[in-house]
Amino acid sequence: MTSPYVRRRRLAVELRKLREERDLTTDELARLVFQSRPKISKLENAQIRPDLAEVVTILQALEVTGRRYDRLFKLAHSAARKSWWDRFGNAMGDRQRLYADLESGAKTIRSYNQTGIPAVLQTPELIAALIELDLAAGPVDYRPERMTEARTRRQQHLLNPDGPAYESVLDECVIYRLGVPRPVMSAQLRHLVKVVSTEQRITIRVLRYDAHLVGELLPKSSFSLYGFPEKADPPMAVVDTGTTDLILTERRAVKRYTRHYDLLRKAALSPAESLAFLSQVAEQLNDGTERSP
Repeated sequence: MTSPYVRRRRLAVELRKLREERDLTTDELARLVFQSRPKISKLENAQIRPDLAEVVTILQALEVTGRRYDRLFKLAHSAARKSWWDRFGNAMGDRQRLYADLESGAKTIRSYNQTGIPAVLQTPELIAALIELDLAAGPVDYRPERMTEARTRRQQHLLNPDGPAYESVLDECVIYRLGVPRPVMSAQLRHLVKVVSTEQRITIRVLRYDAHLVGELLPKSSFSLYGFPEKADPPMAVVDTGTTDLILTERRAVKRYTRHYDLLRKAALSPAESLAFLSQVAEQLNDGTERSP
């Protein structure tokens, strides 16, 4: 399956390029196809799901024919497609819906997690504990039970034989600083070890608190890198902030976060060392002993 969001990004670039080739402003195109300027602007910035009939009207108004018309029509059809997360509406939250969309078409996913356990590897108990923390901070923009169900669907996709290759660098501070009960974190770590030990496509590397990083500035937040099977779909970086996710496709920006990731990965424990460390910490959290140096 291809990611509808990724297709919307490609379609947006193509439509903007097409308009500029015809030497038209956004206002002029809007008048030509009897649409509002904001609607055209949102379409050219991938901010809305395209309406296939409206895209056809644009292509016809700009006299697009032949193979180019066929290619753009196919692209628009893919960009407009709905999937399982659309059935949740706003109940699962905008941010999780975006990640579900990107994951659906990704070939590879690499993430750096400095504030939480990767969502696609969380246990139900950890999810419940995190929801409690979120609710304590104020109103949420999702329905907890539906968000939990959607997260489970994302996990099923990751564990599917056709799912993407997934690698995560997990900052050690998450294990000790995340405000969930110790037994919950202990069980979560055991779950990570079990999943990673049985799934060759999934890798966890732990970045210890005393790891020394040389050659790059430290990343200021968690982020993910997505690679897609088709060359026409450029790699993408998604940066996690306190209130939203920044989606980066510009080559230099993605390259910078790729360098960040490579540096973190190099400084982290090996996969085998990481699993041994997580198993050890799970036991310590379970019996209440202090962490090892």
